[in-house]
Amino acid sequence: MDIFSGRVLVTKDGEKVDPEEALQNKIVGLFFSAAWCSPCRDFTPVLCDFYTELVEEADPPAQFEIVFISSDKSAEDMVDYMHDMHGEWLALPWHDPYRHELKNKYKITAIPKLVIVKQNGDVITDKGRKQIRERGLACFRTWLEVADVFQNFTCK
Repeated sequence: MDIFSGRVLVTKDGEKVDPEEALQNKIVGLFFSAAWCSPCRDFTPVLCDFYTELVEEADPPAQFEIVFISSDKSAEDMVDYMHDMHGEWLALPWHDPYRHELKNKYKITAIPKLVIVKQNGDVITDKGRKQIRERGLACFRTWLEVADVFQNFTCK
């Protein structure tokens, strides 16, 4: 995944993950969110269900991964939010200043925001949250059609 090249991502348990491996050949949802934001806390369980159905319960799992980009006020707030509400997805560490660059790159002016990107970081849609709320799992097929990933996923 080009946009995280040379960076480290973490799981909600704090394990370091190589983004090149974890995100290879996947559509990536950049989830800009924070614990203090009530609309974020409202959408996070919906995103958890979406992720669980697509990745954890599907066989084979969908080529989809979420990377949480925190707008929390501290690293502790971010970790608490991840433990309390997040699925088994990845995050850019709170102390990594790259999160501010990503907010600028993807023109994030309000949260929550779910930007769906290709391997090279090009935007598939910046309306991931709205699409998931309106169309559920069906929106993944639309993303897949334009994502340039090798497909092993079939929608029911």
